[in-house]
Amino acid sequence: MADKYPRPPKPARGALDANKLDKVVAQARRGYAERMEGYRAQALKLYPWVCGRCGRAFDRINLHELTVHHRDHDHDNNPPDGSNWELLCRYCHDNEHARHADLVRGEGMSLKHEETVAATHRPFAALKDLLKPGR
Repeated sequence: MADKYPRPPKPARGALDANKLDKVVAQARRGYAERMEGYRAQALKLYPWVCGRCGRAFDRINLHELTVHHRDHDHDNNPPDGSNWELLCRYCHDNEHARHADLVRGEGMSLKHEETVAATHRPFAALKDLLKPGR
């Protein structure tokens, strides 16, 4: 005798359960938000609401655009004195992380090239002659 209501198919072995995955992602986001709120609140109490790079000032209306940047790029390094933090606007913060990513990838600077090519331009070579009196 067949069941009146068919059972849903079992997920294939190794397949992800969508509900379980949603719960894990939600838990991770909550944990991240809690960590962020903890040191963000501390940093906002310690430092003036000004971007450390461009000098833009913030108030309660646009404070959400001010971010806490970890100077050593380690988000788990959160000393209570705030020595690893600086407040940056979202634009300067994005720029800082882009520069750091370029440095990690080794773009923009080739030490090997700089070591093998000597500087040949001498901008002040004729300066002594130009400074002679009567010239």
